[in-house]
Order: sequence, then structure tokens, then C-alpha cells
Amino acid sequence: MIFWYAMWIWLHQLASPKYFYYRMGRVIPLLAIFALCLLVIGCMWGLVFAPPDYQQGDAFRIIYVHVPSAFMSMTLYVAMGFLALLLLIWRIKLAGVLLIICAQIGACMAFLALITGSLWGKPMWGTWWIWDARLTSELILLMLYAAILAMSGAYQNKEQSDKVVAILTLVGLIDLPIIHYSVYWWNTLHQGATFTWFAPPKIAPAMLYPLLINLLGFALFALLVIIMKTRYEILLRERRQRWVNQLIVGNVE
Repeated sequence: MIFWYAMWIWLHQLASPKYFYYRMGRVIPLLAIFALCLLVIGCMWGLVFAPPDYQQGDAFRIIYVHVPSAFMSMTLYVAMGFLALLLLIWRIKLAGVLLIICAQIGACMAFLALITGSLWGKPMWGTWWIWDARLTSELILLMLYAAILAMSGAYQNKEQSDKVVAILTLVGLIDLPIIHYSVYWWNTLHQGATFTWFAPPKIAPAMLYPLLINLLGFALFALLVIIMKTRYEILLRERRQRWVNQLIVGNVE
């Protein structure tokens, strides 16, 4: 009980733009170091030192970019759903800022997942694209991201824009279970999950460990970019506040 109360107090403080700006500024250097180290280790291990697959050969190595980007494209949308609830129910304005920035990063991740999937599909399936259930649902996710970003710039009033975007985000959540379960619901060319929470991994440890490292590296990198862009957006939206003016004056001096 005490833990959840302390967590709620911390989240309430974090919802303050000023508190978020200063507190997250201290996190950026550590995040940057950890993200860089993990991505370098994961990419070098997976792309150079991991053994080739007995069926796909070296073509399988694109998994170390494709899987983390696809995973993050879905994870970021889940985070957006949570932020949409914070905005609509508790009226936390910072949630609207984070929602749009998560959409920007999520769109990049979804695009990267589709591109790397096409590069992987050519040698495996003999074609760059096929209207497979998994690929099609991931393409729909990219279109959802694009619609959210387009809608965010369609209104002059930022508060009204954030509310419309939050509603659209919640509607789009229906696509996530379709992406995840598409390989089980339909007869698709796309392979099933490489590993799950409740089953032994279907990949050798020498190939699995760099993949896990890259997954964490992608997550920390996305978090780093989100924090940096959010701090910049806070300064733009709060530019008339006294604390922002004091910050600017202090930096100039």
C-alpha cells in the first residue's frame, strides 16, 4: 500500500512540466550511455559474431533490427493508450505531449520494421511484399501512427488536438492483438514468435542473447529520444511561464 501511494505521488509530481523537465534532464546522460553500449554490443554480437542459421544462413541476422523495431512499434502504441487514458480521465496535459512524441518514434519503428521485414522476405519468400496477415496488420499500425500525427497538426488549439488524438489512439488499440495473434489465427507465411514469456525460446542462446540486448537497447534509445523531445516541447508550450524565462536567462548568463 505504501509503495503504490509513493508511486502515485511520484507520478503526480512527474506530471508537472517543470518537475519533468528538471528531473528527466538528470537521466539523459545515463540513458544515452546505456543505450549506446547496449546497441553497440547487441549489433556487433548479432551481426558479426553470432553463428549463421542452419536454414537461412546469414540472412537471419536482420532479426536483430527487425524484431526490436517491430516490438517497439507495438510497445510504444500500448504506452500511447495509457497516456490517452491519463489525458482523457485525469486531464494531465503532459500526457498529450508525450502521446504525440511516442507516435513520432512509434511511426519510425513501424516503418523500420516493415522495411527490414521486406529485406528479410525477399530471400526467404522470394518477394519483397505479400499481403500476409502479420505484414498487413503492421502496415495498418503505421497508417494509424500517420493518422495520429496528421490529426495532431490539424487543430490550432493544442488541448482540443490532444483530446482528438487520444480518442483515435484508443480506437486503434484493436490492431495490436491482431498483429500479435495473426500468425495463430490465419495461415500466414510469417513465422511465429521467436520467444514467449511462458515457453522455452525457439532460438539458440548464442543467437538469443544479442537479440535480448538489442531489444533493451532499442527500448532505452526510444525512451531517450522521447525524453529529449518532450523537454524541448515543454519549453515551447511553457515559454510564457516564469520558470522557463528564468532558465533562459540563466543559460544566457
